[in-house]
This record gives sequence, structure tokens and C-alpha cells, in this order.
Amino acid sequence: MRIPRIYTEQSLASDAHVTLEKRPSHHLANVLRLGIDDTITLFNGRGAEYSGVITALGKKAVSVETGEKQQNTCESPLAIHLGVAISRGERMDWVIQKATELGVAAVSPLLSERVEVKLSSDRAEKKLRHWEEIAISACEQCGRNTLPFLSPPQTIKDWLANTEAARKFVLHHKASQRREGKDAPSSIALLIGPEGGLSATEIEQAENNGYVALSLGPRVLRTETAPLAAIAILQSKWGDMKPHA
Repeated sequence: MRIPRIYTEQSLASDAHVTLEKRPSHHLANVLRLGIDDTITLFNGRGAEYSGVITALGKKAVSVETGEKQQNTCESPLAIHLGVAISRGERMDWVIQKATELGVAAVSPLLSERVEVKLSSDRAEKKLRHWEEIAISACEQCGRNTLPFLSPPQTIKDWLANTEAARKFVLHHKASQRREGKDAPSSIALLIGPEGGLSATEIEQAENNGYVALSLGPRVLRTETAPLAAIAILQSKWGDMKPHA
């Protein structure tokens, strides 16, 4: 049986007693149905993980004794900052989940001219908390010990003005040029629009901010497919996703 990986917001140390929060406690006790003396792995999103043994199961909390600190890391050497237009329904959830699994360092949900989603400040905060939970669950599943940074929803204009990276790409299917850099970048900013794509004005703004037009081929990909395909290609070219026969 695979040892469950559980996220906690608390500081962690070896040989410590940890009483877990409601979410992980419920997952361990009621979903996984673990018991006393069962082994888990704890991490808090700051790079390290700790072995742990369940010592108490209550109705509202699970207690764990931590073991040795382990510096296991599966973070990519390529820091990808994904700026992606907010899409309706579960498509944005899907993008954040899979982008986390693919190793992005940061995700910024963006409001563009063609985004149909309208968010009040209260709803934006709830959405951000929801997306953070999705990223946490993805890290638990894929083995990452560092959570990707999720920024609050912002306009494309603001994101372009404030995002720094060694290489910058704006994805749109009408891109006609291929520009290859000789040196592997340490960081990439990747801008992807909504269904219907970015407007001509937004593409021009991106190019004026140093973004190079990028195309993924002759087929037009959906907004939830395009970022994942682009991330996988970039990770394969400059990151840590290398096929092994």
C-alpha cells in the first residue's frame, strides 16, 4: 500500500507531536480509514517532508508523531509561471491540478477581454482558496513538497507589467515564427488566453513586454488543453520531464 502524503499548514520538525487540521484529519480517518500506528508522510509546502505515525484518532482531529526529516524533492529546475485566463466551470480546476502535477512554480488566474467569468472580491477570495485546495491535493498525489504560488485574479495588463522571467511566451495559434534560444532558461513566463484566444490588443501588449509568440502546431487546442501541452513541452525541452525508453 502506498504511504499517504498529507499536507499541513503547521511548522514541522523531527520527533514532534502534531495535531492535524480538520481537512487532513477527515481525509485520514474517514476517507482512507487509517488507524493507530499507521504510517503517513507529512509536508507543509516548504520543501521538506517527514515520516509520521498516527498516535490518536478523534472525531475532529488526528494526532501524529513525526520521524526523520527527508529532503526528497521533485521540483523542476525550470521555474514556469503560468498566466492563464480564467475559464468557466471545472476547466480552471483541471488546469491548476494538472499544472501542479507538471511542476509549475506559480499560477496566476487572469482576467482578459474575452473572459466571461465575473468575480466580486468575495467570490475571488473563495475561488482562490478553492484553487489552493486543488493545488494542495495535487501535491499530495504527485509527490511535490513545495506548493506552487497562486496569485489572486488580476488583469493581463497587471500581470504583464509585474512578471519577470528569463524567457517569456504568449501562446496563440496564429504565431508563425519559431525562435529557439541556445541556453536553457531558469525561468519562463507563459501567457495563455481564454476560449476564443487573446485579443489582438492583448497579444500586442504581451509582445511589447518582451513576450515571444508561441504556437503548439496546426490544431487549435481548448483553453484547458493548451497550457498543459505547452508546460509538458517546455519541461521536456528545458526542465525535468525527459522520456526514458
